[in-house]
Amino acid sequence: MNFSEQLQHKVFKAIGSAGDKCSYPTYVVGGYVRDILLKRNSKDIDFVCVGSGIELAKEAAAILNPKIQVNYFKNFGTAQFKYDDLDIEFVGARKESYNRDSRKPIVEKGTLNDDQNRRDFTINALAISLNKENYGTLIDPFGGIKDLEDKIIRTPLDPDITFSDDPLRMMRAIRFATQLDFVIEEQTLQAIARNKGRINIISQERISTELNKIILSPKPSIGFILLDQVGLLDIIFPEFCLLKGTETVDDKSHKDNFFHTLQVLDNITKTTDDLWVRWAAILHDIAKPQTKKFDPRNGWSFHGHEVVGARMVYNIFKRMKLPLYAECKLVQKLVYLHLRPIALTKEEITDSALRRLLLESGDDLENLMKLCEADITSKNKQKKERYLLKFEIVKQKLKEVEENDKIRNFQPPISGELIMKTFGIKPSSEIGTIKEEIKEAILEGHIKNDFDEAYQMMLELGKKLGLRVVSDGK
Repeated sequence: MNFSEQLQHKVFKAIGSAGDKCSYPTYVVGGYVRDILLKRNSKDIDFVCVGSGIELAKEAAAILNPKIQVNYFKNFGTAQFKYDDLDIEFVGARKESYNRDSRKPIVEKGTLNDDQNRRDFTINALAISLNKENYGTLIDPFGGIKDLEDKIIRTPLDPDITFSDDPLRMMRAIRFATQLDFVIEEQTLQAIARNKGRINIISQERISTELNKIILSPKPSIGFILLDQVGLLDIIFPEFCLLKGTETVDDKSHKDNFFHTLQVLDNITKTTDDLWVRWAAILHDIAKPQTKKFDPRNGWSFHGHEVVGARMVYNIFKRMKLPLYAECKLVQKLVYLHLRPIALTKEEITDSALRRLLLESGDDLENLMKLCEADITSKNKQKKERYLLKFEIVKQKLKEVEENDKIRNFQPPISGELIMKTFGIKPSSEIGTIKEEIKEAILEGHIKNDFDEAYQMMLELGKKLGLRVVSDGK
């Protein structure tokens, strides 16, 4: 099988020529070959040679453009450079062996066959020759082409050894199955379940990187269900597993919040590629197990789960080594506010409630509305349509109120400095009282979000508080 037609970019001919010049058998390998066959775009290309990857990289760069800067790492025998919009990496063929307590391999020089043996999955163990004598020839020792056709994830060698040697491959198997909508072959899946405890030797950062790639997939629920099926989810994300199951008392049941959350996550993938908004979908109901209560008259309730959930976000992010600043704060805000727009669909919509929502959500209003719309998962078609119709009314009214009142990213028209100057006072509780009263009056619609009206109210409030005007302040 020859793939010369798929290797038209000049970089392949140049690297093949460099391999011939160095007398190195040279191949493009791994994910790029897989993506050629899947007709997926890829900007990362890995090359393997039976020889020095560093020497091959230097020779290839000299052929392509002598000004290319080659970055190389002698300890690892790897090199890389950028060409056009491609990220290109080189390594000498190698074989690997592992100590049980580490995923860092002991590396020796090897053949192409050794290098393919160390690959994680058959679909990533494909290689295409670049040397002049056999340019474009596919080397597929493990039936990777057939596995691509059959949409199967399978290890080239014994899966127990593959996953014990490098347990991160268990996460990668599930990630590829999720991204590509492939099935994990049964023996491979069982080996993940047997070796799940080995994940504990992997750094949290690497686990979270793979989990985030699952979350960014077209249908993330596939990955979460697989993680749960093999027992990995309980190790890496125990809080999420607590959402599983339903409970019935006096013939009153609550929904399974595990599958509800996965439905919300899949729903939100249709409207956003933002990883952190997707994380908000995952965590929006995370505190329901802690807040679950049964009342004989009203049934099940989860009062305050949005407040408790927002508090839980930080600790989950910290443990998972996820960003603790802007990203974490966004997720906390969306979890905290996620009930508010839905609540507006169930009651008479007041401008005051809309203004408060605009104020609290600020620049994150669109993301909040995406989350809330994704949260409408009723299986009752008529009920869902009614919710969505009311939700559209809420969105329209929010737009109208924002255009009229300019509340989003609200800045008080009266500053503390102006209050101090007008009444000749130093920092004190009266300043906070006046600012809060003015803000409430604007939100309730008693005055406009306007300097002159707010200034007049400030004067009246100052008088009530026994303050005397010493300057017009303006």
